[in-house]
Amino acid sequence: MTRKDLTKKDQNELLEILKSRFEKNMNRHQTLQWKNIENKLVSNSSIMLTLYRMENTGGEPDVISYNKKTNEYTFVDCSKESPIGRRSLCYDGKALKSRKKNKPENSALDLADSIGIKILDESEYRALQALGNFDMKTSSWIKTPEAIRDLGGALFCDFRYNTVFVYHNGAESYYQSRGFRGLVKI
Repeated sequence: MTRKDLTKKDQNELLEILKSRFEKNMNRHQTLQWKNIENKLVSNSSIMLTLYRMENTGGEPDVISYNKKTNEYTFVDCSKESPIGRRSLCYDGKALKSRKKNKPENSALDLADSIGIKILDESEYRALQALGNFDMKTSSWIKTPEAIRDLGGALFCDFRYNTVFVYHNGAESYYQSRGFRGLVKI
């Protein structure tokens, strides 16, 4: 995640991808207009880079809400399964350091930070699930309360049997089918 800016070509390609996804998934943002979102994106190169990173790690970011008070749109990873480029990660840097053998390449929180996104918390994850069925074969780490993390645990969610399930695991664990979802506001 070392790239610092996008070429004009990359920006245009990303805008086309985002516009197409926006138009195909109007159920996620029925009252919003693409032109308003595009105007904000074009004037914010750092968010464009973040969305590019989300896209390139398999997140399929899409707009899911607009806050009139703050004039902010929220983009969330809307890939059907946990983003493929963000799986096989332990929860955070502390957990990564604690592993003696078979360390994963990174942690969910550290990778989220390098992409420029915030990992979803439980309420944000549940709100995403209200827009469709996600993580039916995979699972996603979610922001874990400090009291749980201090005891060595971390939380993750998935969607099975038409229900969102919240589970716990050791923060140092990692699985091929567990990644994380993030969000960014503009």
